[in-house]
Amino acid sequence: MITTLAIYNYRSLRDFVMPLSALNVITGANGSGKSNVYRALRLLADIAQGRIIPSLAREGGLQSTLWAGPEGFARSVKSGEHPVQGTLRKEPVSLRLGFSGDEFGYAMDLGLPTPSSSAFGQDPEIKRECIWAGEILRPAALLVERKGPLARSRGEKGEWNPLTQSLASFDSMMTHCADPKSSPEMLTLREQMRGWRFYDQFRADLEAPARQPQIGTHTPVLANDGADLAAALQTIMEIGDPHALAEAVADAFPGASVSVSHGGGRFEVEMRQHGLLRPLKAAELSDGTLRYLLWIAALLTPRPPRLLVLNEPETSLHPELLPALGRLIGRAAAHSQILVVSHAARLIAALEERKDCNSMMLEKNLGETGIAGTDRLDRPRWQWPSR
Repeated sequence: MITTLAIYNYRSLRDFVMPLSALNVITGANGSGKSNVYRALRLLADIAQGRIIPSLAREGGLQSTLWAGPEGFARSVKSGEHPVQGTLRKEPVSLRLGFSGDEFGYAMDLGLPTPSSSAFGQDPEIKRECIWAGEILRPAALLVERKGPLARSRGEKGEWNPLTQSLASFDSMMTHCADPKSSPEMLTLREQMRGWRFYDQFRADLEAPARQPQIGTHTPVLANDGADLAAALQTIMEIGDPHALAEAVADAFPGASVSVSHGGGRFEVEMRQHGLLRPLKAAELSDGTLRYLLWIAALLTPRPPRLLVLNEPETSLHPELLPALGRLIGRAAAHSQILVVSHAARLIAALEERKDCNSMMLEKNLGETGIAGTDRLDRPRWQWPSR
């Protein structure tokens, strides 16, 4: 389980360290930085897929994603006595992403490229990567590290063994040096990160893929766009927990039940509702009903991930459905670490009823995102690797 998430110089997250537990809720006003936390987590997952540099490019490049304020704030600025002003930079330009947990910690430091005549002269460079044992980075706990093109791992007797001396500035050691023999810790961590799952505002319009009959195959993991909803529900019925599925549907829609027709190999969702003489096809369901079925399929997956991140799952749902959604998320938290980004009061209240819920409200001060009611002394211990 991830116990600490750390982000440095990414958009409004100038120096952000957040504690995490099994079930986490992030809330706050519009513009407080909730989406930035979600995006930063996705960037961390992209590292394990070898997509960190293209992902930053889609956001406008490194310069666009960096913290836009000064390197630091004087006390007189924080108290309002003086206006915010630019200062001379003391540290190198750096965007850092990291996390730690019960087993391992990981951090990456990206910076400006070395001046050259290359057409790719705007690509950010990976300056530093580290993997360590436990929650706190210490020299004695360091397992694998990368400095520029050199990557090395620690052997059984504490000696350092080179993995490569020619790692490209745009390649992560996670995708190019993970090996079951020379760096098993890195391979384990990479596969865990690749298993993180993100869901963000399923489509439910008239042309949504989830409304269309599709050829079905075993689908233990719902696709990000929900296109394979019918196959995912049928998979839960056959190799998952069909009783939990029936309970989740009845909890949200009393008297209703869901089935999947599969004539000719094409799967289609059908929903029976109290008082109707025939089941409704997916194409006939309301946007909110279809989207709720998508959340059921995502949260009752027969293959729960290590980390499941939900971005504003309340979108298009009637407020009356939110307590049921909260109970569904709570059930999923028994098998996965969950992080919910939301500003729906009823959903947040339903989740906060659980004793294991870690609820954090974000707020901005001088453009910088922080956790309301806390200061630097309250946050978890965190140490960034030096360049």
